[in-house]
Amino acid sequence: MDIVVCVKRVPLTQEVDLEIDGSGKDVRKDSLAYFINEWDNYAIEEAVLLKEKHGGTVTAVNVGNEDDEEVLRRCLAMGADRAVRIDPGDLGMDAFITSRILAEVIKDLEYDLVFTGVQADDDNSGMVGVMLAEHLGIAHSTVVTGIELEDKEAKIWMELEGGMDEVAKIVLPALLTIQTGINEPRYVSIMGIRKASKKELIVKMAKDLNLSQDDLSQRTIIEEIFPPPETEGAEMIEGDPAAVAEEIIRIIKEKGVNL
Repeated sequence: MDIVVCVKRVPLTQEVDLEIDGSGKDVRKDSLAYFINEWDNYAIEEAVLLKEKHGGTVTAVNVGNEDDEEVLRRCLAMGADRAVRIDPGDLGMDAFITSRILAEVIKDLEYDLVFTGVQADDDNSGMVGVMLAEHLGIAHSTVVTGIELEDKEAKIWMELEGGMDEVAKIVLPALLTIQTGINEPRYVSIMGIRKASKKELIVKMAKDLNLSQDDLSQRTIIEEIFPPPETEGAEMIEGDPAAVAEEIIRIIKEKGVNL
């Protein structure tokens, strides 16, 4: 069972006050710490677990600069066999270009499954996985919370809204976007990462791939980003249910909603 896992290095933003940079189209990242995208961490762990159970190989792939190699080294320390970094150079990037670059490299690799995370922690984009599957021309499924391999098929569990799950079968080769909670990612020691640093890491340049100008043209343009406006906080409505309901209706009508 050969599995390719796409991974991304993202800034940790949960416990910091973000500032908009001078361009008005991004946040300042010079003082932020970086780590592997949370969803991708679960994806690489699931791939390694399947390899340990069924045999095969795991290849971690990243589109990024030299700093992103620390994420690939982590994947190697977790049990991946190979790592590939595609350097985008000075390309302007969006989900379409990322997926197109990944597809051009992955199509020449041996694979039965391709994993991505459900979304990216920095921009909350959940498009790369589905676009990548379309470029590769393979079946796909999203928000996967469980996988059982069955010869040339996989039985998969998918998270739906409202706490419901769907169980289905998908024919291989296929792409799955992995949801958090599918497993418990293993601890990676500093010593493990140091050992992984001695393993070969393949580097390709996006400019050397067989991609047209249209393939590398952005479909998404960011005009401006800004923090959400400050509000006064929640208004607590008290009283009996009938009075509370009447007050809620009044507030909704004041906001311009026709009931």
